[in-house]
Amino acid sequence: MNEKRVRQFMGISGIAAGALAAVAVPLYFVHSGPPSAANVLTRILLNLLTCAALLAFLTGLRHLIRAAGPAHDWPAALVHGAGVAYVTVTLVAASLEAGIVLERSDGGLDPTVDGPLAHANMLLHGSAARLLTAVLLAAAAYAILRTDVLPRWTGYTAHAVAAVNLAFVPSLFFGTDAADFYSAVGWGNTALTAALLVYWAFAVGVALLRHNSTTYRTT
Repeated sequence: MNEKRVRQFMGISGIAAGALAAVAVPLYFVHSGPPSAANVLTRILLNLLTCAALLAFLTGLRHLIRAAGPAHDWPAALVHGAGVAYVTVTLVAASLEAGIVLERSDGGLDPTVDGPLAHANMLLHGSAARLLTAVLLAAAAYAILRTDVLPRWTGYTAHAVAAVNLAFVPSLFFGTDAADFYSAVGWGNTALTAALLVYWAFAVGVALLRHNSTTYRTT
């Protein structure tokens, strides 16, 4: 696949990831109590599709960084490795949530806080995912600003989103109330901050489809 095709595919994947997340995130807030089984399974399905799109996007990003020269193999590998780990953690967390709902399909449990594995799952949704996201985006930002394979603003915003994610890693010390902004499973941690990665991918995807340049250096 030539570089133009990679950029197109990466752009489509980034937009798809952001669009799917934009539909899934509101589903976490439509119920004041335990959500219905249909709600949980729908958002899990959307998360699975988001993971697939994000994996394709990050594989494309690795390709672009590596194509800039052998000196950039290490950050390219770190971006992809952290991305694969993030997707894996997200899929495991989604599977554990689905298991609770499939066992109790009457909708009487909230899989984010109820069930025998819910508290263990909080780290997968929260601090573990935040740390992997920070590593991924810090490496991506470094590579983008060194190689100019993407517009430079994407590197600066990747640094910013990485910093926000890193700030939420210690949230595991602040309780398990999902209504809190800053807690192990708080909405600011697992919903708002978690969505920043895919929204960044969405913005990068739009930029890729609007421009065909292979370098974006302006100086």
